[in-house]
Amino acid sequence: MTEFPADLFRRVDESPDREFYREPRFVTHIDDATIDALTRYYEEFIPEQASVLDLMSSWISHLPDVGYSKVVGLGMNADELAANPRLDEFLVHDLNETPELPYAPESFDRALITVSIQYLVRPVDVLASTRRVLKRRGRIAIAMSHRLFPTKATVAFTRLPAPEFIRLVQAYLHESGYSEVEFVDRSPAGADPLWLITGMK
Repeated sequence: MTEFPADLFRRVDESPDREFYREPRFVTHIDDATIDALTRYYEEFIPEQASVLDLMSSWISHLPDVGYSKVVGLGMNADELAANPRLDEFLVHDLNETPELPYAPESFDRALITVSIQYLVRPVDVLASTRRVLKRRGRIAIAMSHRLFPTKATVAFTRLPAPEFIRLVQAYLHESGYSEVEFVDRSPAGADPLWLITGMK
C-alpha cells in the first residue's frame, strides 16, 4: 500500500465543511473556454443512456445535452443542487465526514469529480467507495484545474506544483483499486488548464 503523509491532508480551515458550504455559491470555478472543453470531453467519456454519478456536485455539471438514463448529484449545498437542471436526483452528503457513498453496489456507469478533488481529506476512501458503486468496467473522470478555495483545499494542492499533484491523484486511483489509470490534458489555449485523470473498475 502507498503511505500518504498525513500532512498532505491538512487544511488552513479545519472547521466543519457544512459551515463553509452553508450558503450557496452560484459561481463557476473554471472559465468559459475551459468549461466548453470539459463539456466536449464528457461527451466523449460518457455514453448515451449511461447512469452518471456527479460527486461533489453543485448548480452546474458541465454535461453535454445528451440523454442519460439518470444523473445523480451528491454535494454540500441543497440550494445549489436543486438549481442544477441536469440532475434527476440529488443528496446533500459530506464526504469528508462520511466517505462511504449511500448507493448500492454497481449502480452507475460513470462517476465524475469536477474541480473538487482538492477538498477531500480522505480521498482514497472516497474513491474506493465510488469504485464499489460503479458497474463492472465503469469509469471515473477526475477533472482538475488551478483554481481553488485556499483555506479548504488540502496542503497537497496549495503547495505542490501541478505535475506532482496530478501524479498524486493518479496514486489515489491506483491505491483505491482502479485499473487503466490515464492522464489527459485538454487545456484550451489562453484559458484555465484542464487536466483529467481517469480510471476503470
